[in-house]
Amino acid sequence: MKLLLDACDNLRDKCILTTTYSAGMRLDEVAHLMVADIDSQKMQIFIPKGKGGKDRFAILSQANLHILWEYWKAYRPKEYLFLSRCRRPMTTKAVEDVFHKARKLAGITKKVSIHTLRHSFDTHLLEDGVSIYHIKQLLGHADISTTCFYLHLVKISELNVQSPLDRMAGDMPDA
Repeated sequence: MKLLLDACDNLRDKCILTTTYSAGMRLDEVAHLMVADIDSQKMQIFIPKGKGGKDRFAILSQANLHILWEYWKAYRPKEYLFLSRCRRPMTTKAVEDVFHKARKLAGITKKVSIHTLRHSFDTHLLEDGVSIYHIKQLLGHADISTTCFYLHLVKISELNVQSPLDRMAGDMPDA
């Protein structure tokens, strides 16, 4: 992720990809993000009418807030947060182009898409020990089975989970 974000050659593109990854957003969600959707007081991003037409909130990280603030000072968007070079709301195609440009600049040859940022977000949360139920809420999944798809991406050793037998082993007599 760091390699990809560091490869961005302008503030707007870096802000788009940082926001997509940092909040686990879908392509359509980031393309249609409004300035008013950023709530720095509650450190959350409002995502209206996400997949399935449902509203949800995503987390707003401190690092993402910082780059959003730098972006806002430089570009002063009024309604839509991310604008094309001709000051129109970005299309999903334009956001995909931003991702592929950064991927090329970073020298990433693996076949990935902008949706990979969302997968990376949830996989990294899972590796950090965040509950699958919390991840489900953050991603806006209707069904836990959709979120459970990411379980196979994580090595058991990285989950820092201990068997209940090992916890009670101190109470058991030696064999």
